[in-house]
Amino acid sequence: MTTTIESRGFTFSSVSALVALISTVVPTWGVAQESNPDVIEAVSTQEALIGEVAQTLWDKPEISLQEKESTAYLQSILDKNGFKIIEKGSAGVPTAFIAEYGSGKPRLGIMLEYDALPGLGNKAVPFKQPREDGVTAGHGCGHNLIGAGAIGAALALKNLMESNGTKGTLRVYGGAAEETEGAKVYMAREGKFDDLNAMLHWHPSPLTGVANVRSSAQQQMYIEFTGKTSHAANTPWLGRSALDAVELFLHAVNNMREHVRPTARIHYVIRNGGEAPNIVPDKASVQLTFREESRKAVEDGVAWITDMAKGAGLMTQTKEFVVPYYGMYDLLPNTPLAERMQHHLENVGSPVFTDEEIEFAKKLQESNEIEQTGLTDRVAPLPDEPTVGGSTDVGDVSWQIPTMGLSVATMPLGVGLHTWSATASHGTSIGKKGAITAAHVLTLVGWDVLTDAEFREEVQSDFDSRTEGFTYKSPLPDIIKEPVGLRDDERSYGSVMELKEALLNRTGDHTLSIPHGHDHAHDHR
Repeated sequence: MTTTIESRGFTFSSVSALVALISTVVPTWGVAQESNPDVIEAVSTQEALIGEVAQTLWDKPEISLQEKESTAYLQSILDKNGFKIIEKGSAGVPTAFIAEYGSGKPRLGIMLEYDALPGLGNKAVPFKQPREDGVTAGHGCGHNLIGAGAIGAALALKNLMESNGTKGTLRVYGGAAEETEGAKVYMAREGKFDDLNAMLHWHPSPLTGVANVRSSAQQQMYIEFTGKTSHAANTPWLGRSALDAVELFLHAVNNMREHVRPTARIHYVIRNGGEAPNIVPDKASVQLTFREESRKAVEDGVAWITDMAKGAGLMTQTKEFVVPYYGMYDLLPNTPLAERMQHHLENVGSPVFTDEEIEFAKKLQESNEIEQTGLTDRVAPLPDEPTVGGSTDVGDVSWQIPTMGLSVATMPLGVGLHTWSATASHGTSIGKKGAITAAHVLTLVGWDVLTDAEFREEVQSDFDSRTEGFTYKSPLPDIIKEPVGLRDDERSYGSVMELKEALLNRTGDHTLSIPHGHDHAHDHR
């Protein structure tokens, strides 16, 4: 989910919901119990690199679509370690990439993320303190750790394949801009995941557990009204206020809240409300996100919201411009992958923290005026596919190929992601330990995917039963070839203004419809 676009939750960012859902805990087991010791050793040799990558990305936080140094750094590590960079600027996202090792079947994907959030910069201290270098962005969602843990797993798996002569393809996806217009949706539209047997991913959290959950589908919308300027005191009758239209539109949206299902989420910001109170504003705009538990429910909600914008335009004699420019599917679980990941996670266990790390966590909790409970030392039981409110672009991947992820404790209990406190914790050894734990679990599950044909068949069978009768249709309008949040000098398909003109020319009534897919997910829950 940030610069000009919404800052999203989940990819386990909706931690408060996850905490409530899996608050019961179970004891952990020792590292490597019932786990392949060769696999554990392969990850152990990457631990120093994992820590180095986590710190390097934390030191140089780059917000979505601007992760130029981060993506180059990660690609260089993969290149030096035997991976071939097969795509740069993948699917129209300049900071996305795909790297590959090996050839043929089976094929396993590992997902990297590495973008930071604006305004969440902080020193790695348990109280609010700006960085001395003046950098204001920060890894408040822990994507520095995602990049580090996932690349550690990828290198460990590559070395295992090489030393064991294991056939197959290991593919690493640079999932840029997760916090805004995530690259995974653009990649999914171009079929970049179609030939994989499975995709694995992970996310930082206050908890350690398998993400056997359903996220919400969502749509991001831009709504603009155009009216007429006039002197607000001398000749107000000559003006038509675009801000009036925005206010009426948002009043309708807030009345809508009374009549949506509990699973719906609606949030917005006013991007432009005029320049001065004595000038009737001729331009005003809103950025809005609508979430629901399925793609079909999102499409229905967006149609309703579009009608509201039309109504607000009619009431104020202004012209509405509605663009649902970016969307995502809900996250589809996979039972065999989830159960296997739970097995390995329980064997590896939650990170073991020192007294100093626990004291840091308690001080951070004190700074947030919450109970000083420290850090979890437990693995949560496997959730039974509850739906959470946040969204993730991993959802689009999960409807194309079997997908599963986990969360690992990288921050104190009760502290939320997308905060300066999370940034602080993710710059310490606490975060690094979480990344190392994630790397162990991803490698163990990934090795099973690569070497166990019967397991792959179970995974595919579960996916096939859940997606029977379903055809993936990208939630991206086909006229949008690249993220709208890109600067004009980074665009390949014309400026943002040229895109707007093309949209206006294409839509006679100034409203762009979103693509409609076929969603039969809940028939197979």
